[in-house]
Amino acid sequence: MENTNYTNNNTNINTNNNTMNNTNSSTNRVTIQDIADALGISRNTVSKAINNTGVLADSTREKVLKKAAEMGYKQFSYLNISENSIEARLPLSKNSGEIALLITGFIGDSHFASIMLDKFQKETSQLGYGFSMHRVLEKDIDALSLPLSFDREKTIGIICCEMFNYPYGQMLCSLGIPVLFVDSPVIGQGSPLKADRLYMDNQTEIFSFVREMADRGKKNIGFIGESMHCQSFYERFMACRNALYMNKLPFMEEYFLLENKAGIKKPSSQDYQDYLCEHLQSLKHLPDVFICANDFIAMDVLTALHSLGYDVPKDTFLCGFDDSPDSKLIRPALTTIHIHSQIMGITAVQLLLSRIKEPSLNYRTVYTETNLIYRESTGD
Repeated sequence: MENTNYTNNNTNINTNNNTMNNTNSSTNRVTIQDIADALGISRNTVSKAINNTGVLADSTREKVLKKAAEMGYKQFSYLNISENSIEARLPLSKNSGEIALLITGFIGDSHFASIMLDKFQKETSQLGYGFSMHRVLEKDIDALSLPLSFDREKTIGIICCEMFNYPYGQMLCSLGIPVLFVDSPVIGQGSPLKADRLYMDNQTEIFSFVREMADRGKKNIGFIGESMHCQSFYERFMACRNALYMNKLPFMEEYFLLENKAGIKKPSSQDYQDYLCEHLQSLKHLPDVFICANDFIAMDVLTALHSLGYDVPKDTFLCGFDDSPDSKLIRPALTTIHIHSQIMGITAVQLLLSRIKEPSLNYRTVYTETNLIYRESTGD
């Protein structure tokens, strides 16, 4: 049986009902506003420092983190190793073996996983574990074989990022090595993968967004993204459909662009834009809003719409997912859903190292919090 947990960096659960006066209780916990008041700065500045988002001077960030630690704030997105860090909760072991990262493609700075993996590597290295990265090529996937650089004897754990081929995932889970998927192939393609899975919350903020759009009178809402690309894309697509139903809004199939250019095994960005242009041109009317499976897709949609003479947000609203750095720089700036990459990195460490320590644990599925950010692409 699997356990599904939600990691929320704004929630502090106190399991001791007899410590009502404890400073860690939910009624007395230190908040971001408390830290802001103590330093005489804005709540937004404190949030940026703690969540490692936005542009902030290093001295300001350091001052905020120091004050937060002094006040006993517990819900950091990131911190140096301290008394409340992973190092204090897991036994330190030097030369304990190597953790292997398996990826299928280049992960650039704009990808949410870049920060997450950087945090993961720093935490595991400080705990004495080696770390290696291995590119899984198309021929490896077709042959269900490991990369030549992979050393099975040294590897005590595997973390998979952008690994969405189900048969290959099955092969990895058969190695007898603990495996963690950060996102995963779409569930339901076969028997459950015998591995822990880590996702961002793909549903809550989409529900909030659709409800807000309905309140603004935006009744026709579509979704763009390959729904079977990965589990997160599938969950975002289903969240959009379910949110329409819950808000009594029409589901119009022509506004759901869920595939890619046909006949090409690995379509390029240009292929995808051609697919988008073809389908957007076929619509009699644009929907009021398009929700996109991630920011990169939203940028392709924006390019396609502009090439067809449409204006965002005048002709349609656009919402992405990830809050990539580029989402702030494009024009119009993109309404999107922020992923707490640092928190995902810490959670990944906890999941994989606890699995290495105790392989008999039930397989776990964990979701970390996301936050909706409104910008110019929805008229904000």
